[in-house]
Amino acid sequence: MVNVHCEYKLVEDLAFLMESEQMNSLEFAEQTGVSRTTLMEIQSSGKARNDVCEKIYAYAYRKNYRMNSIKEELLKDSGSLILFHGSKEGIDVVRVNGSRENCDFGKGFYLGETYRQALSFVCEKENSSVYSFGYSPDGLKIKRFMCDLEWMLAICYYRGTVKKYENNAMIQKIVSEVENADVVIAPIADNKMFYIMAQFTDGEINADVALHSLSASKLGFQYVLKTDRAINRLHPIEKYYLCIPERENCRTSLVERGYEIDTKLKLAKREYKNGLYIEEILK
Repeated sequence: MVNVHCEYKLVEDLAFLMESEQMNSLEFAEQTGVSRTTLMEIQSSGKARNDVCEKIYAYAYRKNYRMNSIKEELLKDSGSLILFHGSKEGIDVVRVNGSRENCDFGKGFYLGETYRQALSFVCEKENSSVYSFGYSPDGLKIKRFMCDLEWMLAICYYRGTVKKYENNAMIQKIVSEVENADVVIAPIADNKMFYIMAQFTDGEINADVALHSLSASKLGFQYVLKTDRAINRLHPIEKYYLCIPERENCRTSLVERGYEIDTKLKLAKREYKNGLYIEEILK
């Protein structure tokens, strides 16, 4: 278990914005609608209500300050492994059993390689936020997947769409390797991608069509921490406020990405007609 004592870095972010825009507190108050008294309270306490945070960070975003993304770049410049977790309501503690059973690889704590990945999973939620963590997997038992059949079968098993084949030797071997790992590192699969996987497990498309369609995702890799040993390597860094304009921008990007995946699925169906179907692979 790891305690997460991260809050928004309001004091630093305020100072950056006022300096960058060459404003004093009165001018900044006029531009954002946040009173000078409230600004002074933030500077002394480092805290603010969500509606105040929204005014500050939405103003920054409209002014084209992509602070969260730039903070990610600066963190990664250190050369350390930096991971991100999107939370719908905020987190205080990280535990192994914090996720649902029917996630991609069962119970565990899920993180992505980029800030944008984490944002994409929670941008629909009003009170969501993203957290950054430093991490070192050295010495841990790691199961790695690529965008291949093994990865697709693992996710379909944990999401419950291959019950007919769950005792198959190939699937049981994959599951055993996942359950014996401290950390699973694998391509991220969101619901749009799982829709394609479900077509494969339902026998509607073959494996080649599914995998060539899924390769269009470009969501990067996820790290699934499945043991206390793995979780204890986490080092919380910062919590990021997600303003409405940023979340809306992310939702628009996801819609466009969905069109790309749909197009690739249609093209793959035309190109890869001779691939194996699930009943042929797991016979």
